[in-house]
Amino acid sequence: MKSSSRIAAGVAGAVAGYVAIFVLFSLLDFGNRADPITSGLLALFVYSPMGAIGGAVLASRLVSRPGTAPGNGSVASNSLKSLGVVALLCVAGIGIYIAYAYATATPWLNRNGGNPLLVFEVRFPAGVTVPTSAQGITIELQTDLNTMPGEVTPAAFYRDGDQRVIAGEVELAFRTSHRQLAVNIQGQPSRIYPIDLTARAPHTPEFGTWRRLDDGSEIRYRAKWPGKT
Repeated sequence: MKSSSRIAAGVAGAVAGYVAIFVLFSLLDFGNRADPITSGLLALFVYSPMGAIGGAVLASRLVSRPGTAPGNGSVASNSLKSLGVVALLCVAGIGIYIAYAYATATPWLNRNGGNPLLVFEVRFPAGVTVPTSAQGITIELQTDLNTMPGEVTPAAFYRDGDQRVIAGEVELAFRTSHRQLAVNIQGQPSRIYPIDLTARAPHTPEFGTWRRLDDGSEIRYRAKWPGKT
């Protein structure tokens, strides 16, 4: 039998030995019944690998040339190669799983803390009626992953010459570069402002430049992370 075939047989024996020992361990209920988690880990990472080694060695012996006594060196060599292939397959499987888990995981912007904020100001053209309180103003951050209601901060409203400026903030929950801010004032058309932040929205201590819509209104904004000003 060719060397590659003997290695393949050793791989099959290793897998069969691993599964057989794990099933046997489970059916006969070995281990500490008071601590099934530890028993399961022992079965997975101690006893079953021993079964894999035994299965690889047994398979290597069985597929040696018929009519000749298998040499310990060749059996050991084929067994090690078979176990090496199994180890590589396990590493590849774990790598694929990690890549899949990362690709499909919820893309939280700040996994280990509070959500960063989009702090914004909107400046309206002269003559546009703007409420002096939160009543009649609704804010919504829209992304390809979610929508998030925002809040205005009436205490931060001000006049810039003959133009009124409102201010507010909204949470940035997810990592995405597709964001826009909807500002709705009762009795007026909805205004949609593109938010040109990178997906990770790094903290910035100061507002960016004013960005104008076709109706003459403008927005400026910055990302504010927890614990920073």
